[in-house]
Amino acid sequence: MALNYSQIAAPGREKSDLSSRRGPAISRVVNYVEVLKPLPSVLLAFIGFCAAVIAGQGQLTPRLILVLAAVLIASAGANGLTNYLDRNIDARMRRTCFRVLPSKAIYPHQKVLPLIIGLIVIGLVLAWYLHPFVFLADAFGTLVAATWRKKVTCVYPQGVLASCAPILMGWLAVRQTLSWELLLLCVLVAAWLPLHVWSVNITHREDYRQAGLNYFPINLEVRDSVKLLLVFSLVLYAASLALYFVGDFSWLYLALANILGIVMVYAGFRLVVSRASKDAWRLYRLSVFPYLGAVFLVMCLDIWLLG
Repeated sequence: MALNYSQIAAPGREKSDLSSRRGPAISRVVNYVEVLKPLPSVLLAFIGFCAAVIAGQGQLTPRLILVLAAVLIASAGANGLTNYLDRNIDARMRRTCFRVLPSKAIYPHQKVLPLIIGLIVIGLVLAWYLHPFVFLADAFGTLVAATWRKKVTCVYPQGVLASCAPILMGWLAVRQTLSWELLLLCVLVAAWLPLHVWSVNITHREDYRQAGLNYFPINLEVRDSVKLLLVFSLVLYAASLALYFVGDFSWLYLALANILGIVMVYAGFRLVVSRASKDAWRLYRLSVFPYLGAVFLVMCLDIWLLG
């Protein structure tokens, strides 16, 4: 598969260009925020909040604000930590070398550690206040995220545990019991994770390999790795439909889950046929929005409007 970087935005370069247009004080603040991966952190906080809403059967209480704050702060701290640990790998990759830490927009790098550690500690304190089980989910998720580090290793079970931590935090903050519904929410994320991460690995396969990274699925032939993504898109679709039968959802969720699931399966099938980097990147973009954010939003709307 030939990689065409001209068709795929390099996030680090865009950020560098934008930073040059800001004032020095604003640029410093923005640089520190960018280390925390604000968009992924907000997405994780959102699905954690939705998990709390689902666990509470749609009841809106002040506690949900605390849940949202805890998951957002914890996610920002964990993402900042992985960004810090991956800074040397990022510096060797064309796609990421212009990010804040590898480009030395913040230097020395240790200057960002008080912010990262502070957020992790605050997140743990809020999690403990919500419930000891929430604290355990946060602590375990942060530890696994730091050791998993998707740019260094791609051990799938570790990634799943880290990605499910926001859901567990949100759910356990409201309901301290396990259920099939919670299990399926985690299965949904477990099936979503390869579509989100491995599609980037495939898109920038040569970039990763030139940086000295050759782990799974980068070490697979493209024709094999894209077939795996199609399988995961089918599992994702099946898990979303299973939630309709296990959870207390109505026709609204069923209709949107079908639409979103078919879109993801089609994107996976198209990638199998084309093996093109632009289709792998399209699958990555679809995995975030509309898919993951939209499917959790629909669950909440279904409970609030038709529950």
